[in-house]
Amino acid sequence: MTFLFVCSGGGHLEQLQLLSSRILTEGSEVVWATFDTPLSRSVLKCQDALLIPYSRPRSMRDVARNAFPARRLLRERRIDAVVSTGANPALSFFLPATIHRIPCHYIESATRTRGPSATGRIVRWLPGVALYTQSCRWESKRWEYVGSVFDAFHPVAADPRAVRKVVVTLGTTETYGFRSLIERLLEILPDDADVLWQTGATDTSGLPIRAQASVPRADLDKAIRLADVVVAHAGTGSALTALQAGRCPVLVPRSAQRGEHVDDHQSDTAAELATRRLAVVSSLADLTFEALERAAATRVSPSETLPRIRLRGVS
Repeated sequence: MTFLFVCSGGGHLEQLQLLSSRILTEGSEVVWATFDTPLSRSVLKCQDALLIPYSRPRSMRDVARNAFPARRLLRERRIDAVVSTGANPALSFFLPATIHRIPCHYIESATRTRGPSATGRIVRWLPGVALYTQSCRWESKRWEYVGSVFDAFHPVAADPRAVRKVVVTLGTTETYGFRSLIERLLEILPDDADVLWQTGATDTSGLPIRAQASVPRADLDKAIRLADVVVAHAGTGSALTALQAGRCPVLVPRSAQRGEHVDDHQSDTAAELATRRLAVVSSLADLTFEALERAAATRVSPSETLPRIRLRGVS
């Protein structure tokens, strides 16, 4: 059986990679389709992958544009099931897949703890799409609860440690910056702190930092493992990267009102991880150095083997 895993980059890709190990059956083959970014190329190196152009959030024009490579792939390859965690690449691939009567499975992002995203609200009307949620709060007859990617981790108390090495990661979105978080960190971090600044699309002109828009995944993982603390926007990808490296991150949600994201779903992500004690969460205004010290005193370990996710109609 050949699965086509489709998603945006960043957090959606991180989630689908973690979930894929619980989905694949013995002898399964996998094809990936996601945005063509330095992170995607790094993460999917040596894997069978179609890298498509970046699609702006909620841009139906970009959805239509990426439907062309989707149709070509579905014509050229035998695909038995399409699985996606969103966002709009799900639409680009689900639409032609349903025409070809290929079963589609949509697993809503773990960030959506109150209900489906805009993509989820659209794909639920497509014929032949099975729907799954990672939040038990809004499971229903249509939306089957399959557990959360965050179930794979649990917090462990650690000895207090001085905060000297810091990784700041603002994700890989090409649309939204988060300059205000960098400015706040410059106010509270010691002058001698050793900081890696992964800044994404953020405008860092005039700031006294050595910014890197993107860091190869292997290099970022190594830096996080060696860091005393990780500070990040409350994106699922950044959070999962920290958790997989054994770090309890400090998460600061982006604000739609300040033009930092399309909506305020990062606040829900942060709240979920705070409830699980897998992150220290702070608003931008309330962020202090003490929050960094509290996060540094917690480590994260992998949970025991999780149950398989059984997709409807997939044996």
